[in-house]
Amino acid sequence: MCSVKMAAFRAAVMLLLGLRLGFAATAVPLVIWHGMGDSCCNPQSMGYIKKIVENKIPGIYVLSLKIGSNLIQDMENSFFMNVNDQVTEVCSQLAKDPHLKGGYNAMGFSQGGQFLRAVAQRCPSPPMLNLISVGGQHQGVYGFPRCPGESSHICDWIRKTLDLGAYTQSVQEHLVQAEYWHNPLKEEDYRKNSIFLADINQERGINETYKKNLMALKKFVMVKFLNDTMVDPPISEWFGFYKSGQAKETIPLKETSLYTEDRLGLQEMDKAGKLVFLGVKGDHLHFSEEWFYTTILPFLQ
Repeated sequence: MCSVKMAAFRAAVMLLLGLRLGFAATAVPLVIWHGMGDSCCNPQSMGYIKKIVENKIPGIYVLSLKIGSNLIQDMENSFFMNVNDQVTEVCSQLAKDPHLKGGYNAMGFSQGGQFLRAVAQRCPSPPMLNLISVGGQHQGVYGFPRCPGESSHICDWIRKTLDLGAYTQSVQEHLVQAEYWHNPLKEEDYRKNSIFLADINQERGINETYKKNLMALKKFVMVKFLNDTMVDPPISEWFGFYKSGQAKETIPLKETSLYTEDRLGLQEMDKAGKLVFLGVKGDHLHFSEEWFYTTILPFLQ
């Protein structure tokens, strides 16, 4: 009898300690995926995000995804590795990670946001709980104004390649940015030949598994940068895009066929309060620590 009471007492003490420590004892793991031209562990980008999350949520497990055996490969793969292969690799990493078996939150930056959405749709185990897309281009891009960091020479080459043949098989299979290139003047070519974005956006038919898996999210948070000069059009960060047949007038998510036909379940998620649209002043991926703490951190706790 005494041993039973002692065990109960110890359990109560551990519970109180957990409460005193806040959310440390039960922190939901976080998976982050970097954007174009970046790497998993850059101390000024993903390494910085990992550090400030760990400082604010003691005990949290943060996995910053690396595609390749080193940081150079990780950066290069953000330009040249087939996105479908990247998503498959990430799904394998997540399934093998014991820290994630109970579920995890995900936060993607720029193209990493749409890539993590593909993970949510294609790989429900372990379960993604909340998805935070920071500047992710969910309806793709039709323009490539500039590149981050030291990658301007690569961008020049990519622009020329996209202009010459974004929807040819060889370009689609070997150039990441072509795989979410969405030409509103050539919608049929896009729907037929886009090997990544057209698939995850249900442009060629309805994959009910994709829809079911995305709708399992508790929250799908989309951050749009209000002064974005990198993403064209910026409304893609909120799932809007150009009105079909021209490249001047844009329409919001609710006016797109993706929403009205509810091909991904976004309309139902919206009505259930699962979609969160956030705007932040600044250029692409430019935000303050204070904004991150007050606006984004609550979704991770």
